[in-house]
Amino acid sequence: MMTYREYPPCPALRPHVACLWTARVAAPVSAAAPHAHRVLPDNCVDILWQDGGAAPFAVGMMSTAIVVPATTPVRTVAVRFKPGAAGRFLGVPLHVMTDSRADLPALWGRAAADRLDDALWSRDLTDTARLRLIEQALLARLAPAPSAPTLALHAVAAIEAAGGALRVDALADDLGVSRQHLTLQFRQQVGLTPKLFARICRFRHALDRLRDTAADGDLAALAADCGYFDQSHLIRDFHDFAASAPAAER
Repeated sequence: MMTYREYPPCPALRPHVACLWTARVAAPVSAAAPHAHRVLPDNCVDILWQDGGAAPFAVGMMSTAIVVPATTPVRTVAVRFKPGAAGRFLGVPLHVMTDSRADLPALWGRAAADRLDDALWSRDLTDTARLRLIEQALLARLAPAPSAPTLALHAVAAIEAAGGALRVDALADDLGVSRQHLTLQFRQQVGLTPKLFARICRFRHALDRLRDTAADGDLAALAADCGYFDQSHLIRDFHDFAASAPAAER
C-alpha cells in the first residue's frame, strides 16, 4: 500500500517549484510480491530523498511511462520542479538527464548532499519538518535569475497556455527565432524538444479530461477538444505515454 501527498512550496520557491511531495510504501511488501507504482510523463523534474540509506537522486524528464517497484517499506520526501526550472538547482543541461536519473552527490557534491540526507533521516522528524529542510537547501542553491525570462521559459508558457495544441514552427515564428534555435535552447533548459513537450502537455490535458467524472467517454470529441487531428492520434499518444488505451485510464 502506498500513500502520497503533495504540499505547496514556500513563497520564495513558487516561481520554480510545482510542489513538494511525500510518499510511503508500508508493509507488507516483499521481493516476491513488490508494490508497483506507475509514473506517467508530466514534463517535470523531481529530486527524491528516501530512508534506508539509498543515495538521493534526481529524475529527469520522461518520454514514456515507467513502473517503479518497491520490495521493502520505504519513505520518500521529494520536490517537483516546474518545467525549465530544475537547471537552476541542479547545474547541468537538463537534456543529459532525460529518461534517466542522477545521484544527487554527483550533482551537488557529496558533502552537501550527504549533509542534507543526514539531516532528513538521522532524527525522527515529521514530513513537514523534512520538507522545510529541503526548501532551505533549495533556497541556498538557487542560482541567480537571468535579467529576463529565457526563450525556453517563454516557449513553455505558450505551450502550456495552448494545452500543447500548437505547432513548433508557429511558436518559433512568434518568438522571432528559427525552429532549430528554439529546439536547441528548449532541449538544454527544459530537457525535451518543444514538440515532445507539447505532445506530453496535450496528452496530460486529454488524460485529465478523460478522468473528469463529467466526461462522457466520446473519444472523437475528446480528441477534437484537445487539439488532436483525429481520434487515432489521441490513441497513439496514450499508447506512447501511458502504454495503455484511453479506456484503461478512466
